[in-house]
Amino acid sequence: MSSLRGLPLQLLSQPLPPLLPSPPPSPPLSSPLLSSPRANGTLCGLNLTSCPSPSASSSNSVMVFRGTISAAPDFDPSADAEALYAAMKGLGSDKDAILDLVTSRSNAQRQEVITAYKSNFGKDLIEDLKYELTGKFERLIVSLMRTPAFHDAKEVKDAVKGAGTDEKCLIEILSSRNNQQVHDMVAAYREAYGREMEDDIIADTTGHFRKMLVVLLQGTRDESGSVDEELVAEDIQDLFAAGEEQWGTDEAKFIMILGNRSIPHLHKVFEEYEKAYETTIEDSIKSELSGDFERLMLAVVQCIRSVPMYFAKRLYKSMKGLGTADNTLIRIMIGRSEIDMLDVRECFRLRYEKSLYNMIKDDTSGDYKRTLLNLCGGDDDLAGEFFPEAAQLAYKMWEISSTTKVKLRPTVRPASDYDPAADAQALRKAMKGFGTDEDTIIEIVANRSNAQRQEIRQAFKSLLGRDLMKDLKSELSKNLERLILALMMTPAEFDAKMMRKAMEGAGTDEHALIEILVTRNNEEIQAMSEAYLHGYKKSLEDAIQSDTSGLFCRILTSLVQGAREEGPADYDRADSDAQELGEACNAESDEMEIKFMSILCTRSFPHLRRVFQEFVRYTNKDIEQIIKKEMSGDVKNAFYAIVRSVKNQPSYFADRLYKAMKGLGTDDRALIRIMVSRCEVDLFNIRKEFKETHDTSLHDFIQSDTSGDYRKTLLILCGGED
Repeated sequence: MSSLRGLPLQLLSQPLPPLLPSPPPSPPLSSPLLSSPRANGTLCGLNLTSCPSPSASSSNSVMVFRGTISAAPDFDPSADAEALYAAMKGLGSDKDAILDLVTSRSNAQRQEVITAYKSNFGKDLIEDLKYELTGKFERLIVSLMRTPAFHDAKEVKDAVKGAGTDEKCLIEILSSRNNQQVHDMVAAYREAYGREMEDDIIADTTGHFRKMLVVLLQGTRDESGSVDEELVAEDIQDLFAAGEEQWGTDEAKFIMILGNRSIPHLHKVFEEYEKAYETTIEDSIKSELSGDFERLMLAVVQCIRSVPMYFAKRLYKSMKGLGTADNTLIRIMIGRSEIDMLDVRECFRLRYEKSLYNMIKDDTSGDYKRTLLNLCGGDDDLAGEFFPEAAQLAYKMWEISSTTKVKLRPTVRPASDYDPAADAQALRKAMKGFGTDEDTIIEIVANRSNAQRQEIRQAFKSLLGRDLMKDLKSELSKNLERLILALMMTPAEFDAKMMRKAMEGAGTDEHALIEILVTRNNEEIQAMSEAYLHGYKKSLEDAIQSDTSGLFCRILTSLVQGAREEGPADYDRADSDAQELGEACNAESDEMEIKFMSILCTRSFPHLRRVFQEFVRYTNKDIEQIIKKEMSGDVKNAFYAIVRSVKNQPSYFADRLYKAMKGLGTDDRALIRIMVSRCEVDLFNIRKEFKETHDTSLHDFIQSDTSGDYRKTLLILCGGED
């Protein structure tokens, strides 16, 4: 489950993900901020479970315009044709005139301009634009002049032609288009290339991935909008039996159900599936499928849940990091500009805490940038707060976060047919004599649970009279030594050592202190404190107070008590806590931070989810945005880590791993700390969050960022590719 940072209310392309059985129902949103109309005349207060879907609604459903480009009033195609001709006549071309005109007309109007241009001047407008313009700007303007169907057809053609295949393009287009859009695209492909799109896709893809693409290519999804309760029950049983319940996966069942059932029907299937099996359909897909087929099925589910959120994620991934995936950026900005760009913008801002407008502005340049910004239609960061619709949906998404149960999955499990004495002898043999057999050491240590490693340590001393830790330290070196020794410690010993390392020497690794104390439960913190006292003859609390200061020191001191409340949310108290946090936002900075500490450092995580949900009601803002805007330094980082962990702890660790390896150099201490501490808890979940957020696998990131036996050990802990 990806990190929930709120979603806009008007997901007119899909309703909210269905809720699991929840505690007492939420009271109605009464804040005037949550019930006022948008400036564009669109009213909030929609039924969040029955919004029509532009991408998958029935042909006779009423569509509400949520685009940024609409038909220009007082439109004259001949006058536009003359203006474009004048802009391209003579030496050079008036790019401003071209982009302003093209982005202020609907696609249907552009087609009329193309016809008028040929009638008036006997020339092909698209060919003239290709001649006059260059680079990405040319590609964008020319793409805007094509019909949606032909634009999709060309994108598919480009995805399958040549040596490689752009699977991501195929997935995006075929998972997000409704039946009529698919039929129009197939017809346009036939007309433009004299070939069948299905034949070309079959020739260029394989396996279950190909089968699902062919199913989607038929454009035969049920669009009646009906929900058959008996069939829902049958479908959830079939999906579970096809995946989680058996060894291996019956992919055909997933294809048949997800590729054909109506959108409302699948909403109900997903809801009942979560109720019955306490896991989301996404988690089942991630655990049962792999490769391009897994990515396609997840895209289908995401589009069933929320088309705008799916495209917000695709846009973010197209621009983050080094370089820009311009084809993806152009395709989405054009494709959604007349459908639901307002919703995509809201999803983008609320998920990534930055407006789509500003990300485009930072990531592109020149006339290309100006054209994209015109399609975007506005800067949502200027609003400063949630749109009314967004606030209401953020409130609902916190509710989903608090009711969805995520099954945590490790990557390292106890070895079967395990013999600690044999392992101890094998390790001694690997270290005896000239040289060291690192492969044997890695194979044993990385493939045993921590409890089994402790038995090996004891057997090593009992049988050989030697200290295994000392022997390993003398035989290994550098990062491999640090990683193997970390694996051989108990979790409490390892956490204590990591806390010690974070505070020794001239500087302090505040991020490590925050990460450990925020993410460990009471029992783990107490065990770590005991191990610290035993190992370093000083209490962990005293060490923290000697090495930190001010409110940050007080926050860490509070957390190191290991006395966070446990248990479910207290609804009345959560309401009161949310009001107190909201009121604190208007107080002096010191008072605000102290109030945040008194609640964020002491309440249980389930309770805090409810508090943050109610916080949206009282402030019209998200708790993360308040922390990032109003606080600074280590205090901000500590509170931010708590909120991220409350929302989605695997996602928090995925971000920490990404930061440990991105850019020049690697933070090996952070990398080792997370890989070792999470491999028997939730590293599989972290892997999935890493892939979802960063569009590359944790396995590949480790592969490219580390080397030798150190890399080999980390990859065993990682547990596989995604």
